[in-house]
Amino acid sequence: MSVSPLSWPELEALSSFEPDLVNGPTNAQARLRLFGQNEADVRVTLYRDNHAWCPYCQKVWLWLEEKRVPYRIEKVTMFCYGTKEDWYKKIVPSGMLPALALDGQIITESDDVLMALENTFGPVQHGMQAPSVLPLRQLERLLFRAWCGWLCQPAGWFRQEASNRAQFVSVVEQVEAALGATSGPYFLAEFSTADIIFTPYVERMNASLFYYKGYSLREENPRLSDWFDGMESRATYRGTQSDFHTHAHDLPPQMGGCYENDDPQTAINQRRVDSGPWLGLPDVAYLEPESAREEALARVLKHRENIMRANPLGADSFGEALRCGLTLLMTGEVCQPPAGSDVGLRYLRDRINVPRDMSIYAAKRLRAALETTAVLVGDRPGPAIPVRHRRDQNPLDFARV
Repeated sequence: MSVSPLSWPELEALSSFEPDLVNGPTNAQARLRLFGQNEADVRVTLYRDNHAWCPYCQKVWLWLEEKRVPYRIEKVTMFCYGTKEDWYKKIVPSGMLPALALDGQIITESDDVLMALENTFGPVQHGMQAPSVLPLRQLERLLFRAWCGWLCQPAGWFRQEASNRAQFVSVVEQVEAALGATSGPYFLAEFSTADIIFTPYVERMNASLFYYKGYSLREENPRLSDWFDGMESRATYRGTQSDFHTHAHDLPPQMGGCYENDDPQTAINQRRVDSGPWLGLPDVAYLEPESAREEALARVLKHRENIMRANPLGADSFGEALRCGLTLLMTGEVCQPPAGSDVGLRYLRDRINVPRDMSIYAAKRLRAALETTAVLVGDRPGPAIPVRHRRDQNPLDFARV
């Protein structure tokens, strides 16, 4: 039986989620991180992309969080989803990300940034040039090249597809061996710079190969599975971590194309990532926080005017449908949305961005509520997610944070 959706004031009364962005756990919405120190102690400004899509930004971001170095964050538009800000091009004429201001000096190139930070604040256990880390850095680059060779080449020729897969798997075996050389989950005896270096692209490999190649990196490789579990035990990583849906659709314009194969498992995985069920995907394994639904609600409420304005149904028409989805999210009560609102509900479902908008479990719960509500009025998809650019995610038009 359908009930009437909660009003905006009633929904607001259900939301008290207010994380401490300055001193609390790692969070993509933060603009200043102090870790209990004073703002006068800040010597670093990190310039990173607005959406937390950039892998090189994630590497520096994670390093700063692990070392608990006080820093400011300035968010910049990536080329693939909008126009680079003029103020940033005055600082970094190339527009490249990330960039770091350390005591007023601008540094680019993520490896150079990490080495400058190490020289100033000390390494994360073992530094970039440590004898134990250098061969692992080389292995990470070898894995990256094998991944690109498989993901970014059209799969029309069966033998080439099989060869690219075999090449990637052979390098993964080397990664498994490296992880197996320690008793714990990390690349060295303790969490270190080596794990930070591997994190961004291994996370993206896990998502993209599942979606485009039907291959589950985390499930098919026990040492990497343990490594992911170890990483997810760290609040620093959880705050920067993205999900399969976000990466599957943010990577094509960044990589110059991602090519699916004709493995039947690929089609199964794509339906799951795009349409659910989202719980149980191998993009996250730690227990769902009790605050997931409340977090999702709080984030939507904060940006609901922009969310409704950006929706293809328009603000006036989409508001009731959105309230239906949020009512289901928070109460479990089914609300019949307006006829024709399935398009608008799925448009929003497809554009929830982890971690820019919210954490993984919050996103999964919100997507599920929107999809369950959309099913009540139709099976039409929203406007397709672009593959050559992501200007549908331009922060000027969609839920600026």
